[in-house]
Amino acid sequence: MPAGEEPRRPRLAPHVRLTYDRARDRHVLLTPETVTVLNGTGASILGLCDGRRTVAEIAAELRGQYDRVDEGEIGMFLDRLTERRVVHG
Repeated sequence: MPAGEEPRRPRLAPHVRLTYDRARDRHVLLTPETVTVLNGTGASILGLCDGRRTVAEIAAELRGQYDRVDEGEIGMFLDRLTERRVVHG
């Protein structure tokens, strides 16, 4: 991150909902046009995207749940969702 730049604090876009789909037995992201089925890791990451936590804080929290957590991979995952306008920040 360049000097003086605020750390990224991702959050779901206003039109997106993270919910559990009982029929699929999986977490999904609901947007007006799509349903995205998530794996457990993706759901855990997005569940922490509240606009308050930084990517580093999200990674630190996930380290308590998973053996191997790569902050760079979390950032890339969130970048892809930002490009799709699912995540802001």
